[in-house]
Amino acid sequence: MTEARPFSYAVLRVVPCIERGERLNVGLALFCRQMDFLELKTGLDRDRLAAIAPDLDPGPVESRLGVIRSVIEGDPAAGALSKLEPSERFGWLTAPSSTIIQSSEVHTGLTTDPAAELTRLFESLVL
Repeated sequence: MTEARPFSYAVLRVVPCIERGERLNVGLALFCRQMDFLELKTGLDRDRLAAIAPDLDPGPVESRLGVIRSVIEGDPAAGALSKLEPSERFGWLTAPSSTIIQSSEVHTGLTTDPAAELTRLFESLVL
């Protein structure tokens, strides 16, 4: 049996209007340095988004999520950020920002299977 290793994760949220404080969870990134694992799962529920931001076009939001995914996956087409080490890409993703897509605070845990943990957390916190 594999020994449990520490991991960090953050939830990605769409925040259409800072003043209203409403947000919609749209993704989850999980980083486990000791298992060389950094992945992102996303899922934008257009109906839920329309309920809190009826005038917001979901197309650009999905496009931005795609760019974030490319950076996290290390896709060279995503530019300089994608060339950073996985820990730095996770740090970039989780840095405080005032953009429409924001990260939660970083949470931690232990896992023997980061991919399964990512799926479990995504299903629990995003879907």
